[in-house]
Amino acid sequence: MAAVFLVMLYEYSPLFYITVVSLCFLITAAMVLGWFGFDVPVILRSSDDTELSLKIPEKRMVQVKNPFALEIVSGASSVTGGVRLRPRCLESCVLTCYWGCAIQGLQEALQSHQHGVRISTPQKFEEALHSDYRHHQTFLVEQGDPSERLSHLPADSGIRDFGFLPRARYPLVALLTLAEPDVRELYEIVANVTVIHVTDDKYRLTSRILYQYLLTAQGHVLDLKQLFMSADDQSWRGVSEPPEEEQQQRKEEEEREEEPDLQESGSGESGWDCVVCQNAPVNRVLLPCRHTCLCDGCVERFRQCPMCRAFVLESFALSH
Repeated sequence: MAAVFLVMLYEYSPLFYITVVSLCFLITAAMVLGWFGFDVPVILRSSDDTELSLKIPEKRMVQVKNPFALEIVSGASSVTGGVRLRPRCLESCVLTCYWGCAIQGLQEALQSHQHGVRISTPQKFEEALHSDYRHHQTFLVEQGDPSERLSHLPADSGIRDFGFLPRARYPLVALLTLAEPDVRELYEIVANVTVIHVTDDKYRLTSRILYQYLLTAQGHVLDLKQLFMSADDQSWRGVSEPPEEEQQQRKEEEEREEEPDLQESGSGESGWDCVVCQNAPVNRVLLPCRHTCLCDGCVERFRQCPMCRAFVLESFALSH
């Protein structure tokens, strides 16, 4: 029937009307496909539909006070020479370092914490780990003490590496727990487990933190992940620093160069501005890529991260 209609239209109508009818048919078909959920080119969508599709769901955030922090001190560290750690705790805590901790044993210990065995002391951690490690050291960290702790294997241990990849043991696992039993009731987080890679003869990757887990009193294991944020020049410092005289000379030169710019600009924290509008402070964390580069106004305009082009599934605000 449609073929007969087109033949009649071709015989009795100009070519212009045939083109118009065909175009109307294509637009109608595209609208029908879009109504039933099929993909439609963006040019055929209305602006209202596009705006609704760009809205990113906001993730609900719960503020939790974390009494633990641990970092590796910059410098040479190895299995034979040891690792320098700097704990920063809000309360007096115990730092326990486990060298050669079994990977399977650590995973089972974390699972046991979720299934009823609450790990809040080094003794409970060792029981859940079944003491499957090569050596351990214990340090008492007083409240507000920022001093470094050197953890190393005994000289007579004979351990110079932990084998080739894939490995069955982590080089170092650091456990932070609260020292006073009464204080544990004040915090929801009762332990911090940090998995650290240490340079050795078989795997010469620079020493670094691989994973960090926060253990809560309710039996949850939270994976502590880093946010990727823009930073000013002061946060990027190398391991070795120039002499004091050279530092002072560079500082004076930078002050002379930056003085006109500071007078013109009203803010000195441009490194934390939104990468899109450059006018509002960064306040949105995009998930799952964890890039922190947009403000509250610009986050509604993007379905993909402007830094890595990954699709944004959720976002949350750093502050309200």
